[in-house]
Amino acid sequence: MSLPPRSIAIVLGTRPELVKLTDLVRLLGPAAHLVHTGQHYDEELSGRFLTELGLPEPTFLTGIGGRPRAVQISAALAQLDTLFTTEPPLAVVVQGDTNAALAGALAANARNIPLLHVEAGLRSHDRNMPEEHNRVLIDRIADVLCAATGDNRANLLAEGIADERIAVTGNTVVEAVRNQLPDGPERAALLARHGLSPDGYVLATVHRPENTDSPEALRAILGELGALAADTPVVLPLHPRTRARIASAGLAELLAPLLVTAPLGYAEFLALAAHAALLVSDSGGIQEECTVLGRPLVVVRRSTERPEAMADFADLVEPGAEIGRVARRRLAEGPAGLARLAALPSPFGDGSASERIVALLAAVTAPRQLAAAA
Repeated sequence: MSLPPRSIAIVLGTRPELVKLTDLVRLLGPAAHLVHTGQHYDEELSGRFLTELGLPEPTFLTGIGGRPRAVQISAALAQLDTLFTTEPPLAVVVQGDTNAALAGALAANARNIPLLHVEAGLRSHDRNMPEEHNRVLIDRIADVLCAATGDNRANLLAEGIADERIAVTGNTVVEAVRNQLPDGPERAALLARHGLSPDGYVLATVHRPENTDSPEALRAILGELGALAADTPVVLPLHPRTRARIASAGLAELLAPLLVTAPLGYAEFLALAAHAALLVSDSGGIQEECTVLGRPLVVVRRSTERPEAMADFADLVEPGAEIGRVARRRLAEGPAGLARLAALPSPFGDGSASERIVALLAAVTAPRQLAAAA
């Protein structure tokens, strides 16, 4: 039984969600109804991602981006409730732990629409992270929980969630990286354009509020990156919010040793990441992407919900001198270290997660389709 057009509402609001749900949207085809809350929306970033990823034009909600967390969730929830009343979907899909995902989950639950949670069961056990609250709440009300790993499934079972609601699918990031990574000649051209040599530079990103909203943390991170740049070029694509925080904290001079670029499209970022000697980032997604690319990563955060990456690919450090110590240890491993990581499989699956999720959607919507046909 095929899914009717626009029958699966996919609610998202940030660039990582766009990336991770791209292959699912493509597999669903006309059945996918993309709903963008605008949590992260601007033409420079989200607009370009939509175009670059070849995604259909979403239904956009309004008045949400840049607002406080509670306002984002409540405003999105009100608009989603109206949308689901006028155009009720057979199922709702949310991914991860954003305010958009929580709003989508609550709206589905309120209208008794089957809810599927992609990337269920991640836990940092850090209650200072708003995302931790979001993901726990979504998992409690989801009808189908798509756990990326066995560890994620174990987290859900430990919280008393019924086993029959959980499916270990792998993480959709694996197919996202494989399908979006440019080919060899294109990657070589991108590196040449940036004046970089393969395995000869560090690629860094900083965007999480725990790092950007603290002048002390931001100073420590930029200072450590600058010290690394004395020996190895450090490329820093700068998020507009981070750039503004650097300016307001009076830290602009710390950017001088770094190769600062504008924000990169996803494919260009993957191309640079694939040939970096080391990644330094506070991103959650990069903790997964580095395992597909086979590159080492220094994670600059208090905690992580992706311990699977820490076994071989990544090290967790807080802002400060530990960044430089761990980075230099990883860089010292040289070609042998890179070869070791390249030979390891990603702990996040085999690249078939989106196909498994489509099958789960077909199963969960079948009763509603049969009822509608009767």
